[in-house]
Parts: sequence; C-alpha cells; structure tokens
Amino acid sequence: MSNRTLRVNELVQRELGDILHKRYQSEAAAITVMEVRVSPDLRDGRVFVSIVGDDITVAGKMRWLRRQAPEIRKEIGRRIVLKYLPKLDYVIDRSAVRGTRLLQIMEELGGPETKAGEE
Repeated sequence: MSNRTLRVNELVQRELGDILHKRYQSEAAAITVMEVRVSPDLRDGRVFVSIVGDDITVAGKMRWLRRQAPEIRKEIGRRIVLKYLPKLDYVIDRSAVRGTRLLQIMEELGGPETKAGEE
C-alpha cells in the first residue's frame, strides 16, 4: 500500500469520525470508526465501524448509517479535496467482540491453575 493511500485512509477516518460525533451526536454515540481502507485508485473504500449494543441495536445503527451515507460523503467531499472521492461501504468490525471472547476463553482455560496456585 502506498504512502498516499495510507494518508488518505487516516484522513478519511479522522474526518468521518468527526462528522459522526459532531453532526450526528445522538444517533452516532455508539458508533466508532475503527479503520478505513481506500482502494489505490481512490474510487472505493471500506469503513469498518464498531457499534456498542446487542444485535438488534447494531442492525438498526447500520441501517441508519447506510441511509446517511450519501450525506456523509458530501460532507467529507467538502472537507477533503481529492480528484476522486471514494464511494464508502460500511462494514461492521467485530474484532473487539472476538477479542473479548478470546480473553474470556483464555481466562476459563487458565482459571483452575491460577486458583490452585493461589491456595
């Protein structure tokens, strides 16, 4: 990945997070922009978001985010001057949930050993 693509990824992530948390405060309170991956030609991009809540809440927030996508893209276009503004596709990032689950499993596996060693 080129240095330019990395800079565009970071810039889009920063601006997108700023837009969500300033302009859509109440709706986007549970949404965190985890990563943005823009294609080398800057025409397409994926936005990985983490949403706090149960599955119903996550699905509702994703529907809301996809409905707001054209307006958010226009705002990003006002803030970032690029030859091509990427068309952003929003994807749920479940890495935080998987990481938490992995830590729980590790604690369960190591649980009896630590208790036996403490006694």
